[in-house]
Amino acid sequence: MPLVRIDVNQGRSQEDLQRLSRGIHDAILAEYGIPERDYFHILSEHPAGQIYAQDAGLGFERTSGVVMIQIFTQGGRSQEAKQRLFAAVADKLAEVGVAGEDVFIGYVENTAGDWSFGFGRAQYVTGELAVPRK
Repeated sequence: MPLVRIDVNQGRSQEDLQRLSRGIHDAILAEYGIPERDYFHILSEHPAGQIYAQDAGLGFERTSGVVMIQIFTQGGRSQEAKQRLFAAVADKLAEVGVAGEDVFIGYVENTAGDWSFGFGRAQYVTGELAVPRK
């Protein structure tokens, strides 16, 4: 059950924002085999000057169309699985017009006990939800 935060500069249409979110979700579905309804995304738009995303010394320039993505999910997936996910996200976003240099992903792992889906309970710990397979 990944939780995904998507941060972009203002100026995209509601349809474009939905296509970004859906593309990321489709990549996660394809690579991690999660259930369709494990769809938890937060989209935030920022005024110009509130997102800084340089190239980290890799020798390319990002545009104002940068998409900053944070994926919070349970640990345990291999580095190869993460690499496949990163590539799938970039491919899906390319389909909706986001250049590869404008796709930035931060991946944060945690444990089953770090999630509450409501009612103040850790449903993976209480057994109300099955812990997802890796």
